[in-house]
Amino acid sequence: MEDVAAENQHQLRRLVWSIQSSYGRLNLLVAICDNWKYRDEIIATYEAELEGKGARCDRLRLDPQQPSLKRSLQEHLEQVPELATYPAAMVTVLGADELLGLRLNQDKSALEQFLFSLQWTRESLRGFQLPLVLWLTPRIAAALANQAPDFWSWRGGVFEFSQPMAWAFAPERRQSQTLEQHQEQTIAPADPAALQRQIDDLLAQDPDSPLLASLYHSLGTALKDHVRYAEAEVAYGQALQRREQQLGADHPDVATSLNNLAGLYDSMGRYGEAEPLYERSLAIDEQVYGPDHPAVATSLNNLAGLYKSMGRYGEAEPLYLRALAIQAKTLPENHPYNKIGYNNFKTLVQAALEAGQADQLSDHPITQTLINSQATLPDE
Repeated sequence: MEDVAAENQHQLRRLVWSIQSSYGRLNLLVAICDNWKYRDEIIATYEAELEGKGARCDRLRLDPQQPSLKRSLQEHLEQVPELATYPAAMVTVLGADELLGLRLNQDKSALEQFLFSLQWTRESLRGFQLPLVLWLTPRIAAALANQAPDFWSWRGGVFEFSQPMAWAFAPERRQSQTLEQHQEQTIAPADPAALQRQIDDLLAQDPDSPLLASLYHSLGTALKDHVRYAEAEVAYGQALQRREQQLGADHPDVATSLNNLAGLYDSMGRYGEAEPLYERSLAIDEQVYGPDHPAVATSLNNLAGLYKSMGRYGEAEPLYLRALAIQAKTLPENHPYNKIGYNNFKTLVQAALEAGQADQLSDHPITQTLINSQATLPDE
């Protein structure tokens, strides 16, 4: 574990140095990680460090319908033209790991379209004079090297991050109670003592390190998994406080911390304390991502789940319905979160029926279909 952590830290330092040394010119940096939760923490860490030194760090996500790196960059620069003249700017590119390999009645799958669009793009990308960090999974990186060798050949560096053991057990943003239960059944909890030792070591070396917020988050999750709720509350509170101080009150990582602390209060039955945190997390996501982003759907699901636990079925219903509508627009049809979101809504209708409170629900077609079938539609 120590060797993995040391190597990851080495790769992170290389990546930060490569970004800083290429401001104002195109530099393609390929980062590889097979765990999206750990990947997001790495991104948050280098963005916090770079922004602390005056850099601008943007993110963009590839469009699964038109998965072109060039097109995505062009559209992003059209939306934020000041990025092109900012003296120290970089862009993190996400979404390649979400491209489906299935063709779905198309000549090429989304992944094949993406790889095809990259080959022979060296000159067409010259207009983007800033470092790009393209995040891939190991499988997609191997396909890229094989199917777009020209693109691969002019990369400025490859940075591989291996998932530390603790990160296998750190679910950011619970998507639903069903998903949490599945994770608890298949994954053993992390060791809080080991995480605390990492925190103590880092506090001694660099008490203002941005990584501490992530470690406190992981510690809170581990303590919660061990049903040590009082200690988990302290750890999650430390993560939230540090993220607010280092990133600002409206940063998406602050929304994540709010969400996880609210989830802890929800588990403890402290609904009154959870509600304003979930509401604030939702407001941040809407401000940062816009009203129709999957992150907003997650926050809507979480707040709706709290209202369901409180018996406030009429308030939960429109949130669940809005989340379903967002997911239908932004996720592939067979994405697992679509099924999870539908099952969440189904359990709301069942709970309202069992409590004799179906009169709280609306006449929305999905609601009425479930009521009329006595909430026995299949999960598929």
